[in-house]
Amino acid sequence: MKKLKPKTPGSRGTAIVSYKKILTKSKPHKALTKGFRRGSGRNSAGRITTRHKGGGHKRRFREIDFKYNKRDMEARIESVEYDPNRSGFIALVLFRDGERRYVVVSKGVTVGDTFIVSENAPVKLGNRLPLGKIPIGTFVYNVELKPEGGARIARSAGNAAEVIAHDQGHTNLKMPSSEVRKVPSLAWASIGEVSNDEHKLVVLGKAGRKRWMGIRPTVRGAAMNAVDHPHGGGEGRAGRGHRRARTKWGKPSGKGQKTRKPKKYSNSLILRRRKVGKRR
Repeated sequence: MKKLKPKTPGSRGTAIVSYKKILTKSKPHKALTKGFRRGSGRNSAGRITTRHKGGGHKRRFREIDFKYNKRDMEARIESVEYDPNRSGFIALVLFRDGERRYVVVSKGVTVGDTFIVSENAPVKLGNRLPLGKIPIGTFVYNVELKPEGGARIARSAGNAAEVIAHDQGHTNLKMPSSEVRKVPSLAWASIGEVSNDEHKLVVLGKAGRKRWMGIRPTVRGAAMNAVDHPHGGGEGRAGRGHRRARTKWGKPSGKGQKTRKPKKYSNSLILRRRKVGKRR
């Protein structure tokens, strides 16, 4: 981490990742990038469906390979790059047939290293193979929820899931959230954990940096009028008036409350619920 000197009020306490020590290239591979319009949290009708989004710096979209459908062919890492659309770093890889792709890079991998996607691949950092062939205790990332479905689990900076058991065609994974769930053993996963584990230590320092990221201010419910939020209204600083915290739409939120739907389709695959609240 790099801590800035307090030359201005905004730089006081600011801590950022030392990109120069990690990244090897500043500009992306043009053939794998394209422009896109960010929706600012709006649906097709133009109505806001996700609040607190809008503005921010213009970005180029990098086409990331989450399918990993190039099997039994070794790939070499050409560069480690920054991606403004995700927290982890990405790598430009060159396959033996000459094709280049972007992948989410594992922690500890450097330029010149190689990896392979194969059912018979050795359990080595960066390699990708079915969960059923990965030993217990191994940390994995870019995990599929179903075979050939593409990576869905453990994709953000510093994240990894732990293989804790194999049982009747399923593999038990301990998720980054502490939840334990079953995933088909035929689903694929990469060995290691996602790069940029220092991302959680970043201190933005000022409100303006949040706006550059495309995140708009969040107003507390207690600061609103009663017509706008269940916590709003009252003379002066009033309590929320409810036993449990609620969202703007009256649903439970925060404070260790369970917000999962009782009849969610994946309930049968959850072996242990995630730990929430202060005790976690």
